[in-house]
Amino acid sequence: MKKDPPMPLLPTLFVSHGAPTMILQDIPAHHFLAGLGGQLARPKAILAISAHWEARGPRVSAVSEPPTIYDFYGFPAELYAMTYPVPGSPALAARTADLLAAAGLPAVIDDSRGLDHGAWAPLKLMYPDASIPVVSLSLLPDGGPAAHLKIGEALRPLRDEGVLIVGSGSLTHSLRDAFAHADGDPTPPWVSAFQDWTAAAIAGNQQDKLADYRRQAPSATRNHPSEEHFLPLFVALGAGTPGTAGRRLHTSVDLGVLAMDAYAFD
Repeated sequence: MKKDPPMPLLPTLFVSHGAPTMILQDIPAHHFLAGLGGQLARPKAILAISAHWEARGPRVSAVSEPPTIYDFYGFPAELYAMTYPVPGSPALAARTADLLAAAGLPAVIDDSRGLDHGAWAPLKLMYPDASIPVVSLSLLPDGGPAAHLKIGEALRPLRDEGVLIVGSGSLTHSLRDAFAHADGDPTPPWVSAFQDWTAAAIAGNQQDKLADYRRQAPSATRNHPSEEHFLPLFVALGAGTPGTAGRRLHTSVDLGVLAMDAYAFD
């Protein structure tokens, strides 16, 4: 009996999804994401870890047809008319929960959660045909980097099964400062310093340093008053191949202070 060829080993990704309007804007991050899917081997399924879903224990969405969630207010009507009607994958949800349980992280199967904009906005740009099944995994609000690295490590076998693991957040995420800046404003030093520090730590495969970013990175708490938009990076990092440094795929800044950098972990 002829065996199926092995699935290509996909990288894990961290992407910055920015403001909900990113999907409508003529900005570098939009164009980067629109071209990213075509640069990768086509995945069998996608596991999305969005900054906009947090739960006290890991929760995995097992919805067969995940609805599009509009978790934002006061934006253009065009955004609320958008949908991303991808199929779900209860089988991938169960496999994800099994891997987490084996690592001592028992997960709850969620039979109602759809795709929030941290998941559907970048994926709609990457894979506009909406034909690849997508499953969502929640963040742990009190877990910090170490717990999310452990989650990523537990999920690493999915890469051998053709699953693309995508952490979606924002390399910097100070909304107070974003509201005070306008498009075209120069990037302040406290943002660019954080970008440069993160890029150097990832290129140097300095996982312990990254996990301690709250103390070691310049202006860490200003760039991330809360952690949820940085934590998806650690899931992607943990699921990467041990001993292999990450690659920066994109860097830009939106709204003056929202760094839209993206990374791949091979």
